[in-house]
Amino acid sequence: MYLTHLSLRHFRNYGEQQIDFAAAKTILVGENAQGKSNLLEAVELLATLKSHRTSRDRDLVQQDQPAAQISASVRRDLGVADLSLVLRQAGRRTAILNGEKLRRQLDFLGALNAVQFSSLDLDLVRGGPGERRTWLDTLLVQLEPVYAHILGQYNQVLKQRNALIKQSYGDDEGEAEPPDATEFALWDAQLAALGTRVIRRRARAIARLAPIARQWHQAISGQREDLRIHYQPNVPMEEDDPQVIQASFLEKIKLRAIAEQHQRTSLVGPHRDDIEFAINDTPSRQYGSQGQQRTLVLALKLAELHLIDEVIGEPPLLLLDDVLAELDLNRQNQLLEAIQDRFQTIITTTHLGAFGSQWMTSSQILTVKAGRIEDS
Repeated sequence: MYLTHLSLRHFRNYGEQQIDFAAAKTILVGENAQGKSNLLEAVELLATLKSHRTSRDRDLVQQDQPAAQISASVRRDLGVADLSLVLRQAGRRTAILNGEKLRRQLDFLGALNAVQFSSLDLDLVRGGPGERRTWLDTLLVQLEPVYAHILGQYNQVLKQRNALIKQSYGDDEGEAEPPDATEFALWDAQLAALGTRVIRRRARAIARLAPIARQWHQAISGQREDLRIHYQPNVPMEEDDPQVIQASFLEKIKLRAIAEQHQRTSLVGPHRDDIEFAINDTPSRQYGSQGQQRTLVLALKLAELHLIDEVIGEPPLLLLDDVLAELDLNRQNQLLEAIQDRFQTIITTTHLGAFGSQWMTSSQILTVKAGRIEDS
């Protein structure tokens, strides 16, 4: 797939902006806080319906404007897809695909696929389990758009069950009511059923991603390091059988019941999963050097690119947000060799000195200044 055109209207610091992409690689150059990352965020929203920088649409709309719009044309194997997303200061967003307003935003997913790599991705290694769950869920939404619906259902049931726990055992603000065993049983069953669907999909995604990431990691590290990725579900998963996993889920809920009463929250389920990265059998979070961590994240991103390409049957876009300067020449060359011209790439940087001649000669270079983009 190839992004041919992007239009921004009242999005972040852009008033009106049109961009035509004329090469497989586009370099956006400019000082910090001029709007380079905002453009990548717009593409990310079209691909995943989410921003990794904010969960509120009003943060995306230019001040003093009621709404923002992101529109794009994407060339696919089956033809051109026209995408448009209207974001509002107040009220629901609107997703439009090929001129048709969609009743379900879920139907918008899959029209454009993208993998983003920014300095924030080092938090995959250094940060808490929530960072790693979000990373895996974002990948899964692109591999299987219905996953967004399944995860949304699970989170809704989790929210209701947490409310029931607080209502039954009290919280800082209110008195407790006697727990209703029948009501708890109903929510437990729903949590286990939906949670099992989340767990199985996460396990399958890691099983497919891990060997690809391992190969890339070996190549980048000169065969000196062996990367292993382990999915660590909160609910024991002896086998990939939904009935077995659900039974294990419900059993663990019983075991954790007293702890849940004390902590006033649900302690069992995929909202407490983690993913472990180990280099040469040593957990990278504890012992990995910064260079190792960068190699690991680069290997993960390259694995994401190739897994989406394999599953979807078309190469996704690669969005590189100010990361080339952090990669040494060897890692830069590995990245260049990996993407070649197969993956359309949009790169941000504060200076062009970080790029070798190969990048410069094969790229469209655009200057970003105060929410305006011009040819360099």
